[in-house]
Amino acid sequence: MSQPLDVLTVGNAIVDIFARCDDAFLEARDIGKGMMNLVDAPRSAALYADITDAREISGGSAANTAVGVAALGGRAGFAGRVHDDVLGHSFIGDIGAAGVQFTTPPQTDGAPTASSIILVTPDAIRSMNTHLGACIEFQPDDIRPQEVAASKVIYLEGYLFDAPAGPEIFAHAARLAGDHGVQVSLSLSDPWCAERHREALSRFVHDHVDILFANEDEAASLCDSDVATATETLCKQVSEVVITRGAAGAFIGHGGSRHEVASRPLGPVEDTTGAGDLFAAGYLYGRTNGRDALASGTIASLTAGEVISHIGARPEADIASMVMAEKL
Repeated sequence: MSQPLDVLTVGNAIVDIFARCDDAFLEARDIGKGMMNLVDAPRSAALYADITDAREISGGSAANTAVGVAALGGRAGFAGRVHDDVLGHSFIGDIGAAGVQFTTPPQTDGAPTASSIILVTPDAIRSMNTHLGACIEFQPDDIRPQEVAASKVIYLEGYLFDAPAGPEIFAHAARLAGDHGVQVSLSLSDPWCAERHREALSRFVHDHVDILFANEDEAASLCDSDVATATETLCKQVSEVVITRGAAGAFIGHGGSRHEVASRPLGPVEDTTGAGDLFAAGYLYGRTNGRDALASGTIASLTAGEVISHIGARPEADIASMVMAEKL
């Protein structure tokens, strides 16, 4: 039997490689600033050779969310695919050390473990250059039914929809959730991802999603409308809608209630990588541990505010103590 989980996150297992650079570095290499740029193995290797003082951490959007839930004191699991290589075993060891349950065996054939070179400019904007590797080969069966059954919420990252089996993975996750009475949560992840799959993602949101996370650009892209119209559209389709607004905080629509949550940065913004992932972690931790939507949004704002205060997509401060100090 799997251990009981608050949240099972599902997504791309990626080793994140962080480095600082200036805008000229991006421009010289034709890297889309602030975007998730998919690259092949030679392009990834060339970029890696050009950076200095890199910091490597196991990551990926859904994995970061799982780590955030665990750091808050919640019970988190992760489903993803890694290869039986050095990076794969590094990922397994690292996410386990963070308190996240990850039981999917590494693959002995196929593509190598994925990596993402995340370039952070002085304005704290991150530009991701991702070689998806083994993530491309993620299959529905990589999600274990017993882990879904043991969870309160299964959380999907929108990036995963780009995988060849992405739509089937989403459908499988929704079926398992329905079979076991588990809520489905989705992060749209990226406005271009929402645009590429607008029809299919819109249908999935309408039919299956209980808790939706998006930033303003992603919401507008999915609905092909302005932000205000998109917000109202999504609130009519989904039980809980969380739309992040950067420094302006976040909007939460829950049933007939509407809440505004202020941003809570700990200091100057150093790196926005992982802000949305940790916001989702804080919110899902709250909602699966007895907090209402507004309190959960405040927890989310605290956790996101911590992660943007330093380089990297994982909390460095004791965010569980921060939440306790706020009496949330």
